[in-house]
Amino acid sequence: MWFGAVKVGKAYVSYHLMPIYRHEGLQKAVSPALKKRMQGKSCFNFKDEPGPEALADLARLTEAAVEDWAARKWR
Repeated sequence: MWFGAVKVGKAYVSYHLMPIYRHEGLQKAVSPALKKRMQGKSCFNFKDEPGPEALADLARLTEAAVEDWAARKWR
């Protein structure tokens, strides 16, 4: 299964975190600042530098997604 990816484009960097797509708890944990950067249900686009708060939010979401997958034994 595809967990996530980072894609560097010409105008922006995309951070894909697929567990958000199917996990309602993770969807609700997305901060308002990150919601503004959401493209679809599981992708965040950054045209400028995200800053420490956004990076901390992404790290928190990614860690929660890893823990969820580990609990389901999807390693």
